[in-house]
Amino acid sequence: MAGETRRCRLGHRAEAGSGPLSGGLDDPRGGIVTAPHYLASEAGLDVLRDGGTAVEACVAMAACLAVVYPHMTGIGGDGFWLIREPDGALWAIDACGRASRNVSLELYAGLDAIPMRGPLAANTVAGTVSGWQMALGEGGGGLSLDRLLGAAITHAEAGVSVTRGGAAIAGSRSDELASQPGAYARIFEPANRPMREGEVLRQPELARTFRKLVDEGLGSFYRGDLAALIAQDLQVLGSPVDGIDLAAHEAQQTVPLSAEIHGAMLYNTAPPTQGLASLLILALFDRLTIARADGFDYLHGLVEATKHAFLVRDAHLGDPAWMSLDPQGLLSSNAAIGTMLSEIRLDRAMPWPHPTHWGDTCWFGAADGRGQVVSCIQSTYFEFGSGLVLPQTGITWQNRGSGFRLADDGWNALKPGRKPFHTLNPALAVFDDGRVMAYGTMGGEGQPQTQAAIFTRYARFGVALEQAIAAPRWLLGRTWGEESTSLKLEEGFAPETIDALRRAGHEVEIVPSCNALMGHAGAIVRHPGGRLEGASDPRSDGLVAAF
Repeated sequence: MAGETRRCRLGHRAEAGSGPLSGGLDDPRGGIVTAPHYLASEAGLDVLRDGGTAVEACVAMAACLAVVYPHMTGIGGDGFWLIREPDGALWAIDACGRASRNVSLELYAGLDAIPMRGPLAANTVAGTVSGWQMALGEGGGGLSLDRLLGAAITHAEAGVSVTRGGAAIAGSRSDELASQPGAYARIFEPANRPMREGEVLRQPELARTFRKLVDEGLGSFYRGDLAALIAQDLQVLGSPVDGIDLAAHEAQQTVPLSAEIHGAMLYNTAPPTQGLASLLILALFDRLTIARADGFDYLHGLVEATKHAFLVRDAHLGDPAWMSLDPQGLLSSNAAIGTMLSEIRLDRAMPWPHPTHWGDTCWFGAADGRGQVVSCIQSTYFEFGSGLVLPQTGITWQNRGSGFRLADDGWNALKPGRKPFHTLNPALAVFDDGRVMAYGTMGGEGQPQTQAAIFTRYARFGVALEQAIAAPRWLLGRTWGEESTSLKLEEGFAPETIDALRRAGHEVEIVPSCNALMGHAGAIVRHPGGRLEGASDPRSDGLVAAF
């Protein structure tokens, strides 16, 4: 029975000295980090200990994750940042690459959709490194690139143990990945088979790429000797992305979307991300009368809010230059929110499924002793992106542009220079009592849903942060590695809750507890006075670390 199964163990936690790397302090105030791989958390904590800022810690973690979690992220992908400064200023970075100038419907003639793998899937510029560059330029700090990228270089050269999740993904996707042109098979299947858990993965080409970034600057990814190598490999492998596309790219500083709820102001990133959907779910749920977490009313309310938010998302969100909807205007309109709320039945599920989105991601966050708090996310979209690994640089190129529609116009239609719709969305909340919370997760379709679970459990119902993350979660739709669009519940919810959901019309599917398909979440909280608290997800390989 669901109520008799094992619960997900509590995630690694750092607060009052309980974190594995918290340094034994009873009241950590120097800095805190969380990431889905422990080596990335160590890299970030070391930067903070050396006097680095939260932004610098996140750059170190981002680079490290590109090495130790290559199935989830890499410098051949995109990234988005939310940064709250010590003075309260809050800003965002959009490091999303645009479609190549060379894309056209003719390029995909004879196809019903853009391929998910291969050269034609690698049709957008990779923006991640430009996000690092903007964050370091605007976010302050004085540590060298050599210091910030040092851990990534070390792990790429010396090698890292393949994780259980990484081995499972590599094994299940081997046929479609090893057959792609480029260096995937050479780097990730050196024994002519998928690597197994515990085997050592070495990436010398990627290490040399990071050294070039140190020597030539982050801008060399787009304009310089490194850019020339990248463009040459992309051309040889058959991608439409070229050197002119790279040189034209730059990250953008943007204004975050915001939504006011009882006791807090919520922030997320603007389109092309699905940040609007994440905020809409919480804005709608804030107006529902729910007595407790994790019962029928709670799950049904959040799932129904999710459906309405996703309908808005899928009808409108994408490159903001092509949108007619004003997302902030919608969030600020009590009338519009009220209309959506009136369509939610508290006793009956709205029919589903609806077209869904998926992909792989890494969320990570940091706060420093000065009060800077960062929520950051980056991804190559699918596991190992397009499957193209550039031979000269070891970069795995994303397939985010495979989500473009092969149509003359309309939502997310393929156009040169257009930004693709993004599932990525980092979250941040500022409470009326002075707390600042950064939180997020991987999981494509699941990101807004897991954000809602973590935030509402912690902020509205007073659940401890680590328990809010470790407790059983749910997923409407699909995420990485899953095709079904049912309402998936992890084992551990009360049988009466499951029965009530089914009676209300939800297509419920029970999945094993502590399941990675629910994402790798994390959160940090900076309390008034500077006390730091955080938690990582026991579904991941990560930890939270503080001092």
